[in-house]
Amino acid sequence: MVCGAGDIQDRTWRDCANEPDYRDGRKNHLAWAQGVGSRVGGAADGSSAIGGRWTTGGGKKTPEIIADLTSLVEEFTGGDPMMERKWVRLSLSQLSLELAQGGHAVSPTTISRLLDESNYALRANVKSTEPGSNHPDRNIQFEYITQKKDEFQAVGLPVISVDTKKKELIGNFKNAGRVWCQEAEQVNGHDFASQSEGRAVPYGIYDLSRNSASVCVGRSADTPEFAVDAIARWWETEGAAAYPKADRLLILADAGGSNGARPRLWKKQLQKHLADRLGLTVTVCHYPTGCSKYNPIEHRLFSYISINWAGKPLRTFDTVLNFIRDTTTTTGLKVKAFLASFISQLTLFRRAGSQLLGHRHVANIVALIATMYSIKQD
Repeated sequence: MVCGAGDIQDRTWRDCANEPDYRDGRKNHLAWAQGVGSRVGGAADGSSAIGGRWTTGGGKKTPEIIADLTSLVEEFTGGDPMMERKWVRLSLSQLSLELAQGGHAVSPTTISRLLDESNYALRANVKSTEPGSNHPDRNIQFEYITQKKDEFQAVGLPVISVDTKKKELIGNFKNAGRVWCQEAEQVNGHDFASQSEGRAVPYGIYDLSRNSASVCVGRSADTPEFAVDAIARWWETEGAAAYPKADRLLILADAGGSNGARPRLWKKQLQKHLADRLGLTVTVCHYPTGCSKYNPIEHRLFSYISINWAGKPLRTFDTVLNFIRDTTTTTGLKVKAFLASFISQLTLFRRAGSQLLGHRHVANIVALIATMYSIKQD
């Protein structure tokens, strides 16, 4: 519509009060049905407003509404009383309906503003507390690890950081991340292990002094035998040549997993394969529980592998090996990767049980019994 200067025409087209409200659920909401607010001449309590402003009966911030809202959310409130940070486990629509039943017609938008003024907000869980962080010897353990690491590196002895990366299903499955492409790759809708070619178990050995790594990709279970076999192979193929005069080896590892501080089989395999067969004096330093992020291999190797294959489906074991080998950093990281030929006894028992008994769950029971028997023999 075009209006000339001085023309006074009908401006009812600018008033949206008589237009239908297409917003989903607004007219059906109890708070709006009782009259949260209206325009001039149409207020819910019969009052009018000047200048076309919205008005509400009794006001939206009366002490009664605030008191009722606070009492309503009190039993659903969590937070830190010392920091005055609070959150509510109720939706704004639910709170609006509860207040409407109590005689207060308040919209969800107004409730959001009132909660914000009372230091309420939507907050997610924050991982800030580490297990054992209050232990008196925790810092002493870190200082001891640093001391041993400096001691070995000062005389040219090898220091390696070891750990198992997250296991990956091999097949046409979604891999977290995004890549630049014109069309997204199509993958399976569900990650069923029965539709995979196997499960990759990347066990990494990172050499701190040489900034190089070797990753043994297993197709079996993550066991102490598998871990020690990977370390022994690294020493035979790389370590012995890089440190020809070394007779001692320092291993930095997490407190749990196949190379944890508790498994006796881990210690037995170290003695058998590294000490007795290869003639090495092995020193193992374990990081405190929940402190795997301080293990050098986590932020110097595994994080860059994850970045390198982010958004790319790992359809074959060769794909996994190629992504690992192509991983590099600005500091000159070099990574070697190979497919392990080692298959644990646990996997062999499980496969044998599946063939003989024809049922996966029964096969797992057979493997469990065999594992318990082997532990008893150790």
